[in-house]
Amino acid sequence: MKLRLISGTAAALLAFAAPAPAAPVTVDLRIEGATRTLFEGPVTTDTRPFVAPDGPHACGTVPTRGAVMAAAIEGGLPVAATWNDGIGSPMFDSIAGEDVRYDPATNKFLAEYLNGAFAQAGSCQEAVANGDRVLFAYATGSETLLSLSGPATAKPGEPVTLTVTDGKNPVAGATVAGATSGADGTVTVGPLTTLGDHDFKAEKADAIRSNRVRVCVTDGADGACGTTRPEVPAPVADTAAPVGAFTGLRDKQRLRRGPRELRGSFTDASGITAVKLKLRKRLGKKCWYFSGRMERFRGTRCGRGAYFTIEAKADWSYLLPKRLTKGRYVLDAIAIDAAGNRTPLERNKTRVVFTVR
Repeated sequence: MKLRLISGTAAALLAFAAPAPAAPVTVDLRIEGATRTLFEGPVTTDTRPFVAPDGPHACGTVPTRGAVMAAAIEGGLPVAATWNDGIGSPMFDSIAGEDVRYDPATNKFLAEYLNGAFAQAGSCQEAVANGDRVLFAYATGSETLLSLSGPATAKPGEPVTLTVTDGKNPVAGATVAGATSGADGTVTVGPLTTLGDHDFKAEKADAIRSNRVRVCVTDGADGACGTTRPEVPAPVADTAAPVGAFTGLRDKQRLRRGPRELRGSFTDASGITAVKLKLRKRLGKKCWYFSGRMERFRGTRCGRGAYFTIEAKADWSYLLPKRLTKGRYVLDAIAIDAAGNRTPLERNKTRVVFTVR
């Protein structure tokens, strides 16, 4: 008779007069097929029947290995099995699509183990307790059971040393991720560069592959393996305008000789992206402004002028075509920073009024 997951399973369980449930236990269930691991992980069960196509069958008055398998099946593990009245336990045909029936050519079958010891009774005849290790492995029953141990975490870029044993003694010649264990059973894999979980198993001819060792790679603060990235403070918006100053010119200064080079500086946390100048001249009732494009003064109505752009340097300078001649001058210098803040005009910092006699 074959065991299949069918919609009537729940109804069959309800109809079956099973013993009163015992306290649930959680065990580590591992199922090793001929070429791959078919299942590995914790399973929680209490007393429960093993459901076959002909109906449920009692599987112990306490939690058993068979009840553990029944719980895994109810959780979605695909299994086909027949019920053997002689041993009062199931006989498994396939698990997760892999044939696990007895093979007379190799004498292999689905051998059962509890805490590393070969089972002497059917799966519904042996009780399990919290923390037990339940193993079903397609083997002859005479193979060495490999056991693998190692650290739970590792740092990025570092190798990891794992140890292969038979449960007690070191095992040499086992392969783990392409590396081979030495006489002391140790094997080094890596370096591990990718963050997160890395799963390892040990294998060797004439041995049952080991349990899984999961090594999680993290530096402890990268968000991997349950760690938390340190909070990065949100950048503080720059709302401060560049601060300016003139070099060599003072407000209300009277000069006998006009300058040719205009100089100054700006300081700002975000960096200067533009510097603009505006230079106006008045002599009597006539007024001019300096055109940066034409590089000369042009007549205009008094009070008017236009900015021109120079090289965006914190320490700026501009060389006029010739020295400034007699007249009253107003020089404005403004800057714009990377945050878009624009320097306001302020006497003796970004505006100077001076006279050339």
